[in-house]
Amino acid sequence: MSSALAYLPGCSPLHRAPLAASIAFLAALAMVAFAYSNPLVLVADGIAVVLVGFAAGAGRAVRAGLRLAWPLLLLMVAVNALVYHRGETILLRGWELPVLGRTDVTLESLAAGASIGLRVAVVVLVFAVYSACVNPDRVLRALRPLARRSALTASLVVRMVPVAAGDAARLREAAELRGPAAAPVGRAVLLRRLVEGSLDRAIDVAATLELRGHSLGVRPIPRRERAAPSGRLIASAAALAGAGVAGLLLGAGGFESYPRIEIGIDRATLALCAALPALAVLPFVGAGDG
Repeated sequence: MSSALAYLPGCSPLHRAPLAASIAFLAALAMVAFAYSNPLVLVADGIAVVLVGFAAGAGRAVRAGLRLAWPLLLLMVAVNALVYHRGETILLRGWELPVLGRTDVTLESLAAGASIGLRVAVVVLVFAVYSACVNPDRVLRALRPLARRSALTASLVVRMVPVAAGDAARLREAAELRGPAAAPVGRAVLLRRLVEGSLDRAIDVAATLELRGHSLGVRPIPRRERAAPSGRLIASAAALAGAGVAGLLLGAGGFESYPRIEIGIDRATLALCAALPALAVLPFVGAGDG
C-alpha cells in the first residue's frame, strides 16, 4: 500500500494545470499563513487548504497531514508556555529554575504558542496536498535544465527508495517462511543482503543509463506536455495573494499576545476569513473529473 503522502494521479484542476500554476496556487495559501498570526485567519486558511485537498481527491493526504499537524500544534503550545512567561493572566504558578527562571504559565503564552502551532499546521497541510497532487517527475523535469545531474540523482532516489523498501519487505517475508526449524535471521543479515542487492541493482541502473547515452555531454531536447487550461487556478492564486495583501493594508487580522491578548474581529478580518475558503475552492467548482 502506498504512502498517504505519495503522489496520486488525478484529473482535478490542481493535477492537470501547468506546474507553475499549481505551485503558485498552493504557495498563495502558504503565504497567507506566514503573513498572519490571527488564529481566526489561520483557521480559515487551514479550512481552505482542507477543502482544496478533498476537492482535488487528496483526502488521504489531508488526513495524514492532520495527524502530523496536531502533535506539532500541541508541542508548539507546550514549548511556548514553558519558555515564555510574559503576560498578565497567570494560569499556573511555577517554580524558580536555574536556567528557565520563573516558570509561570500564562494565558498569553498559550495563545502565542497556539498561533505558531496553527501556522505550522497550515503549512504542513499545504505540503501534504502538494505531495499528493503535484507530480514529482514534472518538478524534476522542470529542474533538469538548471541542474541536469542533480535532477537525475533526485529522480533515481525517488524511484529507488520505494524499490529498496519493497526488497526489504520481500526479504523479511522470505525469512519468515523458512519454517520454525530454521535458524532465525537477524536484522544484520537482512541488512547485508539488502545492501548487496541494492549495489547489484545500482550497477545495472548505471549500465542502462550509459547505454541510453547519459554519459555523453549531449543536452536532451525537453519534452513538451499538454496541460489543461489553468486560467481559473491562476486567477484564484492571484485573488488569494491579493486578498492577503489587501487585508494587511486594511489592518485586518490583527493579533497581539503580550502583554494581553488582543484578537482583531473587525469586518475586514471576518471578510478575509470568509474569502479564503471561497477563493480556494473556486477553481474546483464545476470542474469535471474527465
